[in-house]
Amino acid sequence: MTDFAGRVPRAIAGRIAVTLLMLGLTVSGLAGCGDSSQWHETDVTGSLPALDFTMTRASDGKTVTADDLAGKVVLLYFGYTFCPDICPLTLANVSRILRNLGDKAKDVRVLFVTVDPDRDTLPVLKTYAESFGPEVVGLRGNADQIATLAKRYRVAYSVTPEENGKPYTVTHSSAIYVFDQTGKVRLLITSMASPTPDIDGATADLDRLIDQGESPSFWHRLWQML
Repeated sequence: MTDFAGRVPRAIAGRIAVTLLMLGLTVSGLAGCGDSSQWHETDVTGSLPALDFTMTRASDGKTVTADDLAGKVVLLYFGYTFCPDICPLTLANVSRILRNLGDKAKDVRVLFVTVDPDRDTLPVLKTYAESFGPEVVGLRGNADQIATLAKRYRVAYSVTPEENGKPYTVTHSSAIYVFDQTGKVRLLITSMASPTPDIDGATADLDRLIDQGESPSFWHRLWQML
């Protein structure tokens, strides 16, 4: 300690000591913060891999990856444009959330990944996605790309073409995964396909994630105090 104090000006050493004391008090209080309980939707932080995909964007036909969405809060949803009820209801409710976010909606992207690429051509997918708002992005991949992405996030779906008088059938999960600006999975939204979606709660959660991304990290603020 003597050598350290001898090398660092007394005023700076004093600031460092005060900062370290504040850090100790902050860390000691973290266990009682109950931060995760403040989320309205299900906190799944760390339970699944980071956002990663390579698919074709319906709006312009370009190949896009997760890197193209860096800095955005991302909602990932699997569905198909011929869906008679669940998909349009879910996306309509997501549109309500985006409207509630106001200007902050520009910091959000909703990825609508079709599980029915045989019928969901790029033009069809483009028109469908854009009908729910400019933040909704239609993505289309081949069978392997879709299966790989769905498996990565434990999403179940199936497509059974029409055969022997049986109708064309598609099933899929209705959950929405939410990733923060760094691509880490944070939340699971499950109520958007229900008659009583928690629009206000989901809006508050996305608003909070957006603000977290815009705010300097704790360690950056600590360094600035030194």
